[in-house]
Amino acid sequence: MVRTPLTPEERERGERLGLFLREARGERSMVAIAAAAGLSAETLRKIETGRAPTPAFFTVAALARVLGLSMDELVVRCALAPV
Repeated sequence: MVRTPLTPEERERGERLGLFLREARGERSMVAIAAAAGLSAETLRKIETGRAPTPAFFTVAALARVLGLSMDELVVRCALAPV
């Protein structure tokens, strides 16, 4: 199956998500947060750096739970800016 290339807007949204999650993690260990969310540290690293701009819903939900974020807050912070 061939994936449709991401649009620049989708990539930008992924970068915003990664930055927001990184800020929310603060000084906490990437390894500890990833383990608590049931992810590998490499998966979290890819999300935080924007190399995985479209993580699965349940991955984002698990990270939000561990970081004490609401899904509503994530949507607002990562939504595409109005044109």
